[in-house]
Amino acid sequence: MKIAFTKMHGCGNDYIYVNAMQYTLKNPHAAARDWSDRHKGIGSDGLVLIDRSPVPEADFSMRIFNADGSEAMMCGNASRCIGKYLFERGLTTKTEIRLLTLSGVKTLKLYVKAGVVESVTVDMLEPVLDDEALFVSSRDTSKGIFVSMGNPHYIIFTDDVDRVGDIGPVLEQHPAFPQRCNIELAQVLPDGRIRTRVWERGSGITMACGTGACATAVAAALTERASRQSQIVMDGGTLSIEWRETDNHVYMTGPAQFVFDGEIENNSK
Repeated sequence: MKIAFTKMHGCGNDYIYVNAMQYTLKNPHAAARDWSDRHKGIGSDGLVLIDRSPVPEADFSMRIFNADGSEAMMCGNASRCIGKYLFERGLTTKTEIRLLTLSGVKTLKLYVKAGVVESVTVDMLEPVLDDEALFVSSRDTSKGIFVSMGNPHYIIFTDDVDRVGDIGPVLEQHPAFPQRCNIELAQVLPDGRIRTRVWERGSGITMACGTGACATAVAAALTERASRQSQIVMDGGTLSIEWRETDNHVYMTGPAQFVFDGEIENNSK
């Protein structure tokens, strides 16, 4: 059976999107592993399934699977892409969409011009902080900051963000994180922007991470390195993050792009 898919990216964080209202994948874990392979498959950071919401509190739902087949709780870049997909493919006329994820219902605000979604703001809800998860890595003398944005992140401020490829895989599997962890290395630039590189659990180094950008912005504000409004510069682009005092929610704004459509045989067992 052939499955129609759409490749999309948000700041270079690329996923394979399947309309689960049309197609049923019996083993999305295996499909994510097979299809994400950049040499033998489509190539991506993972697989996203877009479906109807089973609860009235949301309009649609998403499930996201990392490149290693593990299921993720949430992805900010993917949620923006879903907003663009739903609107431009005619599945909704709403410019405010409630999206059900494993970390709760996220509200997407679409900024539309001439029928094209130019950017999306996602209400990422409140960050969760856990002081017990702080520790000093044996590979780095800097103390990190743990922030959950529906999924776990550990942020280290450093002058050498390019060490993420060395530090990331070690900290992802650290005993302090029994469910593994996303790792961010961040540096505040002279102009106030925050340069961030990401090691995502289950995917490795990615071009961007929406929840990681939010977690980094929160960590920077907590440590008084930045205000509650930040520009997070990632490998694939820049995301605007606001941690509002009025409701304690984190709002992420950024672009989403179509790459191509295609069909693939569903041979994953």
